[in-house]
Amino acid sequence: MNRSPGTMAVTSFELRKLAAQKRTSITLALAAVVPILAVELLKSQARPPKDTLFGRFIHDSGWSIPLLLLGFAGQWLLPLLTAVVAGDIFASEDQLGSWKTIMTRSVSRSQLFFGKALAAVGFALVAYVILTASIIISSVVLVGHQPLVGLSGQVITSHDASRLVIESWASVAAPLMGFTCLAMAISVITRNVAAGIAAPVALGLVMQLIGSLGGIEALRPLLLTTPMENWHGLFTAPAFTGPLQVGIAVSFVWCVVSIVIAFAAFHRRDYPG
Repeated sequence: MNRSPGTMAVTSFELRKLAAQKRTSITLALAAVVPILAVELLKSQARPPKDTLFGRFIHDSGWSIPLLLLGFAGQWLLPLLTAVVAGDIFASEDQLGSWKTIMTRSVSRSQLFFGKALAAVGFALVAYVILTASIIISSVVLVGHQPLVGLSGQVITSHDASRLVIESWASVAAPLMGFTCLAMAISVITRNVAAGIAAPVALGLVMQLIGSLGGIEALRPLLLTTPMENWHGLFTAPAFTGPLQVGIAVSFVWCVVSIVIAFAAFHRRDYPG
């Protein structure tokens, strides 16, 4: 990305715009508060969800709850979390009719594009870190930091479990960036805020459905939702990280392809005025 002063000036301006919007503060507040309510709800359940991954251990170790919630978050929450801004940051200018004013600034189209893209990526990462920290901290505080039973039946010490939980959530940042770039591409191409926000969520659900079908083993690793599950290998004995590494590479390809498509569409279109 072009990180010239012009690009960073655009990024700074876009971040100030985001900070002034109620939607931004509400989204970040929900990312901090909702996990606490979810953990308290799970803790109070008399019957743990034994049919879900790590669900049977939610009363035995606080480290199991972040993993349980990570499995659900990848289905729709994380694509929505990033699309709230990434799917809107370009299309909103079309909706407001403000491109004429923006294009008069002393920055190039490339600087404008990458400045907005960096702002969207920055918001997605901040929101994700807040969500992750809230889930992990509230789980440990409300349930405890007891040892965790792994997927192979092995007992994982509290120290190792804390490291693996953090690594698991960190690994999902890669496909999260993929959905961020995908949302930006949809925002640029459709020029529609609703499509920019809703389409990544819908595509994520479709990918989840396709990934659950049989006979598509060759296609499944290429889906952007598959890397959100590849952390499972960290909790087996012995651990395996091959799918995790493939998932990060696949997420990077999604990012590059989406950014290239968005950049090309942004450059070749005409703007009124």
